[in-house]
Amino acid sequence: MVNLGMGMMRLPVLDENDFSSVDYEQVNEMVDFFMESGFNHFDTAYPYHEGLSEVAFRKCVVERYPRDSFKVADKLPLFSITEESQLEPIFSEQLERCGVDYFDYYLMHNVSGYSEAGWLDVDSFSFANKKKEEGYIKHLGLSTHADAEFLDNMLTFHPEMEFVLLQINYLDWEDEGIQSKKCLEVARKHGKPVMVMEPFKGGFLADVPKDAEKIMKDYNPDASVVSWALRFVASLDDVCVILTGASSIDQMKENIAEFNNFTPLNDEEYKIIEEVAEIINSNITVDCTKCRYCVDSCPEEIDIAKIFDYYNKDKLLGEQAWSQFGNAYVNYSKIPGVGLASDCSECETCMDECPQHINIPEVLKDVAKTFETEYYGFGD
Repeated sequence: MVNLGMGMMRLPVLDENDFSSVDYEQVNEMVDFFMESGFNHFDTAYPYHEGLSEVAFRKCVVERYPRDSFKVADKLPLFSITEESQLEPIFSEQLERCGVDYFDYYLMHNVSGYSEAGWLDVDSFSFANKKKEEGYIKHLGLSTHADAEFLDNMLTFHPEMEFVLLQINYLDWEDEGIQSKKCLEVARKHGKPVMVMEPFKGGFLADVPKDAEKIMKDYNPDASVVSWALRFVASLDDVCVILTGASSIDQMKENIAEFNNFTPLNDEEYKIIEEVAEIINSNITVDCTKCRYCVDSCPEEIDIAKIFDYYNKDKLLGEQAWSQFGNAYVNYSKIPGVGLASDCSECETCMDECPQHINIPEVLKDVAKTFETEYYGFGD
């Protein structure tokens, strides 16, 4: 039976411009509601919230609940590893940050061409298998944003992987860049259960265009937009865990309510979802899920995820001289030390880290043309 997991990648923060300012009080409230609702699977990773996601897990879960009452998944940051000597210190740091003696689930994080220095040049798979033999890992798997052929090869070479974590949602289902459907079929071929990340595609599927929402509401006025996205992934065979990346207690409550009232999609609803996906794809300018991997690597300190969010929302409004999102960009530009879209040096480091394969430097040029205008006070 499919389970619901609490993803700790987008936790609530006290300062929206500082992802290290985790709102521990609200996270406590979210954890309590999650546990009281009968769920206990938590998912964190080494780089989330500038390293504080693991700390938040310790503070809000480990220090407040007995060890046998929850399960935790963590990940080896292959994209940060270039030498064998890094493996043991990072793993030990993760155990310390999380405050646990073992991980219930441990993943090779984003196994792909981008991270190959961490798994091809360094024998990190052997290291992880050794940690499992020593009892520090109960179940070992991998996450990937690569295509189906790559995943097939990895599972062929590493049959010891017990499960996979894949990006699956109805918008990416047939997408040839993400290949959600094809990757799920590969996992089935190898007999690996699947954990799902990005069921709402970074929030895109919780706030769809009005014409798409109308189609859903015309069919079922009582069903929320979120419920359609959740029911899509929960209806799939071989899915064992769906990670909900709630960033507030209200989102957490909504996700759990929808999950508890889950019913599989019928044929007519699948057709509606296909129509909705076409509408959304025609409206989305940048296919960004706000994972923030690119932000940490940018030498110009451009908050790419934030300004892409402004840009997408501005474009959904159509052509107009002023928007609240252009105004938000102006406010962003006044934060000391941040880079503007026009500051991009086109080093392309961000592109290596983008799971969605976005040509970020090119999009940043369009962002600059949209927001960095005389109308918004730039170039005066």
